[in-house]
Amino acid sequence: MSMKEQNSIPSTRIGRSGKFIGTGIRIGGNYLKHYSRKLVNPGISKDELNEDNAEDIYNSLSQLKGSALKVAQMLSMDRNLLPKAYTDRFSMAQYNAPPLSGPLILKTFNKYFGRMPSAIFDEFDLRSSNAASIGQVHRAKLKGKSLAVKIQYPGVAESISSDLKMVKPFALRLMDVSEKDLRIYLREVEEKLLEETDYELELERSRYFTGVCTVPDVVFPRYYPELSCKKIITMDWLEGCHLREFLETGPSQELRDKIGQALWDFYNFQLHELRSVHADPHPGNFLVLPGGRLGIIDFGCIKEIPADFYDPFFSFICPEPLSDRELTIAHFRQMGMILPGDTAGQVEFYYRHYREMVALFARPYIERLFDFGEDEYFRQLYSYGERVAKMKEFKQARGVKHFIYMNRTLFGLYNILNELRARVRTDTYPARAEGRPASVTAL
Repeated sequence: MSMKEQNSIPSTRIGRSGKFIGTGIRIGGNYLKHYSRKLVNPGISKDELNEDNAEDIYNSLSQLKGSALKVAQMLSMDRNLLPKAYTDRFSMAQYNAPPLSGPLILKTFNKYFGRMPSAIFDEFDLRSSNAASIGQVHRAKLKGKSLAVKIQYPGVAESISSDLKMVKPFALRLMDVSEKDLRIYLREVEEKLLEETDYELELERSRYFTGVCTVPDVVFPRYYPELSCKKIITMDWLEGCHLREFLETGPSQELRDKIGQALWDFYNFQLHELRSVHADPHPGNFLVLPGGRLGIIDFGCIKEIPADFYDPFFSFICPEPLSDRELTIAHFRQMGMILPGDTAGQVEFYYRHYREMVALFARPYIERLFDFGEDEYFRQLYSYGERVAKMKEFKQARGVKHFIYMNRTLFGLYNILNELRARVRTDTYPARAEGRPASVTAL
């Protein structure tokens, strides 16, 4: 393999904290180097510093894997939080992290199945096909079927809480948010990461979602409980390419629109029919299959959407609430965006800025046929994010916890559709014909 394999993962708290400390020392050295250069050349930018820091942090996290690498993956999807050097480097976690060596894979099989892969499958490739943050995938064959076997890295679940505590100082510096905001963010992340390391829960969810999601041009693998266990999931191998590889082939606009439509319909079916959504929309979780179909390969991260959040949140995909100031403010209060103790001036301030944000978010829904290749729309989104990130009023934690994964899901979806430069009909969900989601009619 082109990427060097790992023969071990630091599993003890001391071993893992040692990695963080070493990284911190290297980052300190990068800052010293940067400020020494700045004495000679005061106009020097932080670009090289960001690149050096991004490289050192990513290399450290990729060796630790687990929650540390997952946070890097999540941050890479939010272009408003990090400089470009970080998002570019951390995006590697979406596709390729250093894989584990063969002996560690055999050890995992022996521990959980009491047998080697050769005793379970007709063929098993010890070389990883894809390695990411929580686990890696191997190809196998059984009775003529091509299979994908996902194996969780050792010690990932046990190290989540301590890892997130050690990530905290890096995140505070990189994200430039208040400690209170970060604590809320990391608590919700920890809850979801614990779910992602529960492969028995993932198997159950995968079988449920693939059974009920009947969306045109969307394909799921079949899952095999008898070949799965606490740390291993076996499913059909889907022959296709990742979205980035697909785009490198120079696909036609028609094909990009078809893939984009399938992705949009898949997400809106979950959001509005199931009130539960695949909340990990990074490109590594999607495959383009022959014939222009979309393969979905990971249901580890699922966000359930309670009615008291769904109703006000999705009421804004219709223009009426934004034209009614009091109704809009009532929705903002329900979602914790405007707080009970806010003064009249604060209510006006947050109403004005959140209304701008909601209008931007809702535009694809309201226009009904939307060109996600429209760069001006995304410039407005990122410009808004950069602007409010500098305002002291937004350092205070606002909004209920459900925003964390809902924002991640929807803006992750928008970003992928932007990469595809897809033109999408956004009114394909049945209730849109009536102008609003079914459960919002009472609002």
